[in-house]
Amino acid sequence: MKPRLIAVIAIIAVLAAGSAYAASTDPNTFVFVTFGEVDSLDPAYCYDTASGEIIHQLYDNLIAYKGSSLDELIPMLATEVPSVENGLASADGTVFRFPIRKGVKFHSGHVLTPEDVEYSFERAMLVDPDGGPVWMFFEPLLGVFSLRDVVEMAGGDPNFEDASALSPEVVQKVYDLVDATVEVEGDSVVFKLANPYPPFLQILAKGGSWSSIVSKEWMTANGDWDGQPTSWPKWHNPAKEDMTLYSKANGTGPFKLNVWDTATGQVIFDRFDDYWQGAAKLERVVVKYVDEPSTRLLMIKTGDADAALIQAMYLDQVRGVEGIVVEERLPVIANTALIFNYSIPIEGNEDIVGSGQLDGKGIPSDFFNDLHVRRAFCMAFDYDTYINEVALGAGSKPVGPAPSSLPYVDATKPWYDFDLKAAAEEFKQAFNGELWEKGFQLTLLYNTGNDQRKTAAEILEFNIEQINPKFKVDVRGMEWATYLDRLRSSALPVFFLGWHMDFPDVHNFYMPYLHSTGDFSGFCGDNMVAMAKQYFDDLIEAGIKTTDPEERAAIYGLLQKRAKDLAASMYYIDSEDHRVYRDWVKGFVYNPAYSANYDFYSVWKEVK
Repeated sequence: MKPRLIAVIAIIAVLAAGSAYAASTDPNTFVFVTFGEVDSLDPAYCYDTASGEIIHQLYDNLIAYKGSSLDELIPMLATEVPSVENGLASADGTVFRFPIRKGVKFHSGHVLTPEDVEYSFERAMLVDPDGGPVWMFFEPLLGVFSLRDVVEMAGGDPNFEDASALSPEVVQKVYDLVDATVEVEGDSVVFKLANPYPPFLQILAKGGSWSSIVSKEWMTANGDWDGQPTSWPKWHNPAKEDMTLYSKANGTGPFKLNVWDTATGQVIFDRFDDYWQGAAKLERVVVKYVDEPSTRLLMIKTGDADAALIQAMYLDQVRGVEGIVVEERLPVIANTALIFNYSIPIEGNEDIVGSGQLDGKGIPSDFFNDLHVRRAFCMAFDYDTYINEVALGAGSKPVGPAPSSLPYVDATKPWYDFDLKAAAEEFKQAFNGELWEKGFQLTLLYNTGNDQRKTAAEILEFNIEQINPKFKVDVRGMEWATYLDRLRSSALPVFFLGWHMDFPDVHNFYMPYLHSTGDFSGFCGDNMVAMAKQYFDDLIEAGIKTTDPEERAAIYGLLQKRAKDLAASMYYIDSEDHRVYRDWVKGFVYNPAYSANYDFYSVWKEVK
């Protein structure tokens, strides 16, 4: 398509979008244009930033970060932050008591109770959707990683296919184990941990959608778990569309859901006038999903959007533009990686893996189970070019799975360098030389609209195809929701994902990336799980249980070395962040713990 025609289409799209909601000159309406649509609005299921962006506005947590700080926590739905000094935390770090705020209303009109808090956490653990965030409750509270582990603790078969088939005795015991971790005592809720867990309070803080508080009475009335000890199997690990909060919301947050309109690609939420901290200044917020970067750029330039997600590679087009604020080099504890599936399913996946054989027309199931293939990919990526020319310097080369800004990461231990000769030698050793002789065809997928990941894929495509003319790489975009669905079914042979911290601790990177029960292990196949159990699990578990700094440093140093030696994934940038908004936007507060780009409660507009 010719550039002029692209521009005309972009202008038409902006005019059409402008007719769908109030213009940005309306001081009461905020329009944010981004990409990557919502996957689910259920806090127990959501584990992506696009969904977290919306949940952040609709729900509250027990506690919150103060301003931009990652170190100072303040009360929210709890009236105090537990500490040893105020008597609400035990000296051994295993008991935390939260007095619950009175008089707080949900959007439905129900009034918050301590029972709602207990229900929110127990319901999440008993639902425990595959690939979800609930491991962050299981690990500190029960010392395990999933409800299947709890079933095993209760004497049941952890490999059950349907929780409803578990014996009544196991069902009751599972509930008892979960119930004992979160208890209502008077006007307070008490969490009882299996072991000391240094970042436990951060897991509960605002910014983590998984710790959002829901209404027990409303959830039950709308067909969710009724809170009874023996009925939970009916709600365990449902399809996301079958979950009560998939497309509904009922929180205590400053905004209430108006509509999630998948047809027009937007979410609209309205001010909740009975919000316990006082009504927001904005009356309405529209989050519009637009994959085309030129359209997002045009909308922010013309003022049809108050804020826009503009990737670093396009920032030159908004820097210095009158009326636009560009805040750059914002600190963020996050990275992005190309992650390998070690056991790729072939049947039903032919559009990505081709023949499924080592015959030059596809890739076999165990393609990335070969260490030489993984190392070759790590050596075929031009890290410096990506960081300097695509990210425009907004980031740094990783040294391993965890960003070097975190404690216990050794920044003196380098990651792989870009080296096509070394990559060729690794490819020659793969599959005992057979891969070099026969070649392969591989599809690299990225989420549509994410041009930085598209370019990263194209860098690999160009470099790998230079190494051997028998190596063919196809770069293809896929809608975000579809991408996530195929990811959760372990169907992607290799995939790009960014990891934004759940809580500011090195454990929050080693656990999801490298533990056999981590968030990515289910996407990476049985061979990766086996490798994790052999080389990583014991160290990762030891690292979070000790509070000795020297011991933690030694453990994470060894983990960092093993991650490189085994080329577990291709970590290619430790990120920095930025925001682009109109100069009439006021009150923006950046916190690196938030998956949301904006906390709309703190924001208002001064339109001249």
